[in-house]
Amino acid sequence: MTIAYIAESAGVSVPTVSKVLNGRSGVSEETRARVEQLIHQYGYRKPPKNRSKLVELVFRELESMWAVEVIRGVERVARRNRVGVLVSELGLHDTEGMTIDDTVGRRPQCVLSVAQLSEAERAQLTAKGIPFVVFDPIDELPDGVPFVGATNWRGGQAATRHLLDLGHRRIAMISGPDHPYCRARLSGYLSALGEAGLTPEPGLVVKTQLTHEHGYAAARELLSRPDRPTAVFTANDMQALGVYQAARGLGLRIPDDLSVVGFDDVPTVAWVDPPLTTVHQPLAEMATAATELALALGRGEEVPQFGLEIATTLTVRESTAPPKEA
Repeated sequence: MTIAYIAESAGVSVPTVSKVLNGRSGVSEETRARVEQLIHQYGYRKPPKNRSKLVELVFRELESMWAVEVIRGVERVARRNRVGVLVSELGLHDTEGMTIDDTVGRRPQCVLSVAQLSEAERAQLTAKGIPFVVFDPIDELPDGVPFVGATNWRGGQAATRHLLDLGHRRIAMISGPDHPYCRARLSGYLSALGEAGLTPEPGLVVKTQLTHEHGYAAARELLSRPDRPTAVFTANDMQALGVYQAARGLGLRIPDDLSVVGFDDVPTVAWVDPPLTTVHQPLAEMATAATELALALGRGEEVPQFGLEIATTLTVRESTAPPKEA
């Protein structure tokens, strides 16, 4: 007899049955009575309160193209350690089953959170003795909070150096929101320009959202200028695909008229026309390291460091070339 069967029989959700079993509020008296009657009828018993052999991988949203790479890295380590993987969305919608309470109730060995956990959520996991690691954090974390990220500054620097080495001097950047990793990518871009003795024009740096649509809008504005840039570096691959669309709409050819470099190296960008030069963020390797760290914490082991950054590399494809002669 499973909790899911109880929920189906009662016509309610699994989290509602969980609330009844754990004596939590948020359930009407009528529903509570119906669930309790079924629990008694079927003789359901809660499993013992020991830690389940489970890694819970928590996303804020699952629409990202690189989620599969993260899951692949987590699965690799979980399989080796003979533990299961549960993928869940947390706090995305105002619906039942989307809170940290449900994660705590499952008592996983550890939690791997893609994006940020709030201070209250971190405190709740800590109070229950459930270790966690933040994957690729979007905000500054307090000291002592374990995380795994990438060398975003070096990635931005490498992308810009590549364009400079090809001979480009009017290099625009479409940056992202004011998150640490976006700031680091922008800082790497500015550093490379400074090394080359260039002062970036304020109009060549645009901050926008990390989407195809926002990349398109930013590129339309940049490429419609009479002194348009000869190259564009973007904060992620989705923005870069927006640049492709804007360039083609304006009759510009990539890389003949415009070089483009992205960031992330999601699988699809190797198949666009032309294939995209981009900074490879080692998502599977990052997920592997994060899972190993989380499991080590779950076993109560001492770890050498709580924060890890995995090196990025530049993947050069066919979207970059020397600028055309004036």
